Order: sequence, then C-alpha cells, then structure tokens
Amino acid sequence: MKPIVFSMLAIAPLGLVSVPAVADDHVSPNGVRTLTPEGGIIPTATWSLGTRAGDYVFVAGMRGIDPELNALVPDTEGRVRQAFLNMQLIAESEGASLRDAVRLVVYVTDMYRYRPIVNQIQKELWGEGPYPPRTIVEVDRLNQDDIVEVEGTFYAPIEE
Repeated sequence: MKPIVFSMLAIAPLGLVSVPAVADDHVSPNGVRTLTPEGGIIPTATWSLGTRAGDYVFVAGMRGIDPELNALVPDTEGRVRQAFLNMQLIAESEGASLRDAVRLVVYVTDMYRYRPIVNQIQKELWGEGPYPPRTIVEVDRLNQDDIVEVEGTFYAPIEE
C-alpha cells in the first residue's frame, strides 16, 4: 500500500529563527491578518505562523523547535511539548487559550510510538479535559526528519 502524501505538508517549515522584537503583521484586502508574535519562530520559506480571520485564529503546523536556539528539542517528550507550546504562543498572542481550540491536527511519523506521547502532553497542557476535536495522522516524513507537527484553529472573538 502506498503512503498518502498530503500537499499541505509541502508548506512545512524549512528552518526557523527567533522572531524580532517588533512584529510586522500584514492584512489582506479582506482583513485576514498574518501573525508574527514576539517570542515565536519565523518561517524561512513561503508560509506564515498563523493568521486571524474574523473571530478565528489559524496556526500553521508547529514542530518542536526551541525558538531561542533555533534547533529541534533533542528529547522526544520535550519536542512534542515544544510543538504544542509554539502553537499555544501564537494562539495566546491573539487572546485565545488552548481551551479555545476548535480543531487540532497532529502529524506523527510513527503512530504507535508518538500518539501516546501526544496524548500525555495534551493531558498535561489541557488537564482532564474536555479536549478539542483532534485528527492525528501518520505520515511518511516531516521536514528535517522530525517526528511531530501540530496545527490548530482557535476561537478568539474580537472585542468591540
């Protein structure tokens, strides 16, 4: 059986560096704002960390890259945790918490090995629940031969 290849994986980061102190957000003609929060990572390719469209924040696939070191966290649990923390930073920059997640997608390169760790980290970060809807998919390969990538959609109403 041939593995399924998702075209959205082509937008996975090629490398990352720390975000400058001043964010340079851009807004589309329809009001979609590109997000580059302070303390996050910035892409070095043709993708953005996230966007805000109305009351929703969309976070791109985050991996376990330490933004201060611009390197993958070496241990498995730490790397999975960092991927979620990188996503959390972007959501929180727009006023959303992890509890405001309306959808998560997690990509792992080995479902048997990494799904239990993803579950453990989610329990650590979300507590006893409730947990957001989540899809977890095993993929053949991630950028830099990484093991996990997580993306999320968050509800964060704009205060008038």
